[in-house]
Amino acid sequence: MKKRRLFPVYIVFILIVMYVPILLVIIYSFNQSRLSSMWGGFTLSWYIELFRDRSMFEALRNSLILGLLTSLSAAIIGTLGASGMARTKITGGRIMEFLSILPIMTPEIILGMTFLAFFSLLALPFGMLTLVIAHTAFCVPYVYLLVRARLTGLDKSYVEAARIMGAGDMRAFYDITLPLVLPAVVSGMLISFAMSFDDVIVSVFIAGTHTNTLPMKIYSQIKTGVTPKTNAMCTLIFILTVILCIAAAALARRRSK
Repeated sequence: MKKRRLFPVYIVFILIVMYVPILLVIIYSFNQSRLSSMWGGFTLSWYIELFRDRSMFEALRNSLILGLLTSLSAAIIGTLGASGMARTKITGGRIMEFLSILPIMTPEIILGMTFLAFFSLLALPFGMLTLVIAHTAFCVPYVYLLVRARLTGLDKSYVEAARIMGAGDMRAFYDITLPLVLPAVVSGMLISFAMSFDDVIVSVFIAGTHTNTLPMKIYSQIKTGVTPKTNAMCTLIFILTVILCIAAAALARRRSK
């Protein structure tokens, strides 16, 4: 009985910790004062100023492009890697799997320094290319783990039946395996997009001077003071995220019917 009584308290506590900071960001995006510590009245001027700031939207565009390229690259590499590891039994397979998920267990500061040294050794110009390569490297494990877990629970008789009917390895993969693991691939892509879109530490090391992402842009404003214009951008992104989640849930419910 005590556990049942404490459960609603626990849920309320979690909701407060998660959503009250977001609510404060939204409220202070309408604050007339530049200081987030004091309320100066209601205004929409920060939204107007935000839409006049080309550098902010350029950083947002770079973050969206980076997230899309990273999630697509991670999906391809992670899916193929998980499928290959599931089909073949090689010596040291567990070591290979451990090495494949090592980037998500490595501190980001170490990853950033490692990529900085690696790209400098290769003489690659810092910019969008180095960002995509580095973000893909630490996002692949998310796709790999999800697809690998999905493949472990699949009935191998489906693929064997396709091969008996004359399908080759590639045809069996595209017609049988890929549709069955597609939910895991999509989930891995969404996680990869979120991780890439939010990254600051690794990006600071390898972005260069001409490429800026939205998290880096906001992080750089901490030195001069974050204005409610940044809150306005965060509010718009949050509203867009909520709309996409609602649309995805409605689409999933319509398909289930």
